[in-house]
Amino acid sequence: MNLKVTGLHLEVTPSLREYIESKLERITRHVDNVIDISVTLSVDKLVQKAEVNVHLSGKDIHIEATEADLYAAIDLLMDKLDRQVLKHKEKQTEHRAVGSGESSQAQASL
Repeated sequence: MNLKVTGLHLEVTPSLREYIESKLERITRHVDNVIDISVTLSVDKLVQKAEVNVHLSGKDIHIEATEADLYAAIDLLMDKLDRQVLKHKEKQTEHRAVGSGESSQAQASL
């Protein structure tokens, strides 16, 4: 997994980078096929914005979150990302299960 953390109009400190990495461990626990993650942090006056682009095998996910505090924006971002990754994983497993299991049962009933 490649991780790129970029700061627009702010410096990405080592503590901020470690905080992001610790939050991303939750995401990588759900899926193993994470290819690339790009996190962009930006500041506009009083608005702190965090964006993430996650490149999974077969899908790209883009999420944005804004808050008054940068750490709160990162927390919100990771919650949204967690839900999207779980949704993607659920769709993959449902698609596989329906494709193989349903067809053999449907033919047996005919």
